[in-house]
Amino acid sequence: MATQQSQSIQTLLEAEKEAAKVVQQARQFRVQKLKDARTQATKEIEEYRRSKEQEFKAFEASHAGNTQSASVAIDKETDVKRKEITAQYNKSKDQVVKKLLDRVVLVKPELHRNLKKVEA
Repeated sequence: MATQQSQSIQTLLEAEKEAAKVVQQARQFRVQKLKDARTQATKEIEEYRRSKEQEFKAFEASHAGNTQSASVAIDKETDVKRKEITAQYNKSKDQVVKKLLDRVVLVKPELHRNLKKVEA
């Protein structure tokens, strides 16, 4: 009976050691899976970041051209308006100067409307 008990105890100890090995392997497996998941997530994040940066650069490039073309169009429009104003100035300056001189030189003396006539 003692041998049977020692065999039972020995079997239990072996089973316990085997269970400890299984638990240890499960822990290692779990830790490895977490490391793999973290690495994979980091790779996916970097890939996503690169794709978004490319999209942004493409968007920026397409809209930068629009800004430059708009700037060129505004510059052209400004030049055209400036030339029109200069042409009007050159056309009308003599008439304006003549009208101003006529107003200054040709004065019609009149009494002010608020001045009452004094009769003697």
